[in-house]
Amino acid sequence: MLAVRVTVRVEPALRDECLKTIETHAPGSEKDEPGCIRCNGLQNTGDENVYRFYDVYESDEARAAHRAASRYAVWTAAAQTLEGPPERAECTRVLPADRSYWRK
Repeated sequence: MLAVRVTVRVEPALRDECLKTIETHAPGSEKDEPGCIRCNGLQNTGDENVYRFYDVYESDEARAAHRAASRYAVWTAAAQTLEGPPERAECTRVLPADRSYWRK
């Protein structure tokens, strides 16, 4: 299990462009990519130009497949809308181990 949290700041003038990318990227990842358990894009309540992404993958291989997907290339291209580099945190274990309470 691998969880990834990324925080980005979007240039205000390019926010709408970024939102369009987020709205297609996250749902498609969960729906179409085996091993992608969670792919959420969240807007900060205190600053509409800050977004957080929370992804959970069954394995490193699932994450690699996510990065190889065509929609990830679209997201990478949208990185031009960011102010500075993303802040990234990775975790290798999600607790509790019994994920039966998760819903898809």
